[in-house]
Amino acid sequence: MRQGQIKKFIASGEGISVEFKTALKVLPASIYESICAMLNRSGGTILLGVTDKGDITGVNPDLAEIFCKDIANTSNNPQKITPSFLLHPEIVKVNGKPVISIYVPQSSQVHRVDGKVFDRSVDGDYEVKGDAQIRSLYLGKSSTYTENTILPYLTENEFQTGTFDKVRKIIEIRQPDHPWNELKKEQFFAVSGLYRKDLATGVEGFTQAALLLFGKEEAILSALPHYKTDLLLKIKDTDRYDDRVNVRGNIVDAYEIMMSFIAKHLPDKFFMEHDFRIALREKIFREVIANLIIHREYSNAYPATVIIYKDRVEIRNANKPFYHGPLKPDAFAPFPKNPVIAKMFTQMGRSEELGTGVQNVYKYIKHYSGTDSVSLIDTDIFCASIPITSDNTESQAKVTNKVTNKVTNKVTNKVTNTISENQQKILMIMKKDFTVSISRIASEIGISPRKVKENLSKLKDAGMITRVGTTRSGHWNVNWKQE
Repeated sequence: MRQGQIKKFIASGEGISVEFKTALKVLPASIYESICAMLNRSGGTILLGVTDKGDITGVNPDLAEIFCKDIANTSNNPQKITPSFLLHPEIVKVNGKPVISIYVPQSSQVHRVDGKVFDRSVDGDYEVKGDAQIRSLYLGKSSTYTENTILPYLTENEFQTGTFDKVRKIIEIRQPDHPWNELKKEQFFAVSGLYRKDLATGVEGFTQAALLLFGKEEAILSALPHYKTDLLLKIKDTDRYDDRVNVRGNIVDAYEIMMSFIAKHLPDKFFMEHDFRIALREKIFREVIANLIIHREYSNAYPATVIIYKDRVEIRNANKPFYHGPLKPDAFAPFPKNPVIAKMFTQMGRSEELGTGVQNVYKYIKHYSGTDSVSLIDTDIFCASIPITSDNTESQAKVTNKVTNKVTNKVTNKVTNTISENQQKILMIMKKDFTVSISRIASEIGISPRKVKENLSKLKDAGMITRVGTTRSGHWNVNWKQE
């Protein structure tokens, strides 16, 4: 969060979504009651180091990092907050003093702190004591968030092999000290909100969010038969398409496939910010694709689409609108449509703090396309139009054709039987899944990842495979045909 945003919060004063607390030497005892109340109500931001009147006192600089770690660990502790909800406090210098900002999203579950349920009003936090009131909270969450639907007959047998391990590995590499890293699988599912018990009905099991994140295609389609995402390139043939990918698998793999499609058909641009190179294409479309996934209403039969035209990329997905109108970076408060899915994507580094994605799109789009005429419309069908310059797609097409022709000529001079058995196996796997990871190839063939890399290098030199896009978000084109 930027210093300017915090100053705006302070200038506006406390309210139902903003809370100030002093924390010079110790964390305030009421902080977790406020976190619980915001999770149960409409989310918000807690600022530590600010008085009720808006005076900035800051926190002790020597304790700021310790406070942040304590809050992250405690919010993830089901003995304190049930169900737990991992938060990421941030230290921001305001007028030279460290202030801790804690963004608390609205949750799709009802939370308790020390066994008590808290809600929030404009006057602050209050304990919800009556059974009728607590039941009303549960019913409200159930009707609003379909990701929380419990599927009692869903088991791990319906999960795609390797996807759960891939998610854990991504989190571990990105955050070696992440509190989820040491959890057993059952604890991981419970803490992340993917396995839960509905206290209003007594039903327990994996949720729809778990199915969408880890499920096999056939399992997802069994529960959500209408689920699919169409990726289309419409530059030459605008009535039909020049290229098409139909995505029906889990959203962890779907994200990679969608980003690979973007990388295949849109170029990146060189851009420096504070002496660091920014990959503009990934910066912008990472947010756009993540937004499609984490804010989509999956119970709606409307198919999601990502269409690349000559001058723009259009994205549409089913939605439960909160604003009903255009979204502007400085004129809306973020509202999570699938908080559990959003939380998982944030831990994986595939999305930013809620609301930051829209700001990043507006911030970088002019550097990428030369215009900032972004359109984001929040209606029953969320519509996004991201401008791109026409020479972007034309130049990418020329590069693709040039590479393809070069590779084709190279491949025609190669003899298929000169490649090894392992190389043929690698090519067969890659033809089935062009986004397959090195570790997965190694596991399926039974060789080490180092050997896979060596074989990939040889196949690339032979012209049998071509890398499209970046190492992180690209994919392999297979130019080899089995005879």
